[in-house]
Parts: sequence; structure tokens; C-alpha cells
Amino acid sequence: MTPEIDCVQSDLRELRWTDDTVVADFTIPGDEHNVLRVLFANHSVIIRILDEMPLNTENEGAPKEGLVPHHFAYRVEGATFEKTQSETWKFTQHPATHYRFLTGWTCLDVLSAKEPVFQVVKRIPISTFD
Repeated sequence: MTPEIDCVQSDLRELRWTDDTVVADFTIPGDEHNVLRVLFANHSVIIRILDEMPLNTENEGAPKEGLVPHHFAYRVEGATFEKTQSETWKFTQHPATHYRFLTGWTCLDVLSAKEPVFQVVKRIPISTFD
């Protein structure tokens, strides 16, 4: 079961990208032992990571239909990120879907022809500061 995540209290903890897999680990507020892993495996993706603040100016005038306060994960249609990608990539990966993961500090956008897999996994220290 995927935990309810208050996006304001969460953050992107780690992103790993290998030849065919993108793995993003997000903190689960109130759970210091586990992370929510979002996995895009065995296929081509386009990603971007940015501070969530620029999103407020990226789509000025665009409807905010479907936005839910403190919600973490979305399927997005018509955003600038998707519209500005290579037409060739979009054609070869059709139908690609735009997924957006928002936290209080970070936005992870992913274009993928396949749905992500969500897992709650044990949190592993990534540095001596953890």
C-alpha cells in the first residue's frame, strides 16, 4: 500500500539513473526508517528536476484543474515541459505520459511511455550527514 504523503513535508531524497532505470526516493513525513521509491524501469524517459517555485510562473493563465492541496503525485496534460520535448521522441514513445511529483522543495517531472512503480523501501544512509 502506498502511504499518503503530504507533499509540503516531503522531499526528493535521492535520484539514481542507470542505463534503463530511473529511481527516485522521497522522504515519507513521520517515517525516518523508510522512503517512497518511484521507479521507471526498462524504458526511455525524459526527466527534469527543479525547485517547485518556477512552476508558478511557467504556466501563467493555464487552468489549475485537478490540483489538490498538499498532493504529491499527478498525471499532467498540456504542461510546458511536455509540449517542448522532441517531437521525434514523443512519436517513438507514444503514448507518453507526463508524471509530476511535488514536494515542499522539489518538483520531479518525468515523461514516460510506461507507468511508474511505487514501493516503500528501507531508508539507506546516503552520506555521513544522514
